[in-house]
Amino acid sequence: MLTLTENACTIVKQMTDVPDAPDTAGLRITQVDTGFAVAATEQPEAGDQTIEQDGATVYLDAGAAERLDAMTLDAGVDDTGALQFGLVAQA
Repeated sequence: MLTLTENACTIVKQMTDVPDAPDTAGLRITQVDTGFAVAATEQPEAGDQTIEQDGATVYLDAGAAERLDAMTLDAGVDDTGALQFGLVAQA
């Protein structure tokens, strides 16, 4: 199952803990032709796998759930202030 680093948990919570966001808000990762797409969402879509860790919620579509099963999601902010997400294999 996908796990999150402490940094990833913090950033996911910052992205989804906004005024008027429902309790179901989370980060959604979908598999696309070029890899993965990442976006904040108000709720999961039918068939999404839900990952909850340290107050952060991530939704994975079926393709992403299969490909990210043994991965860890990390996140940070680059020198320009842009969010960066990365994946590493679990040890």
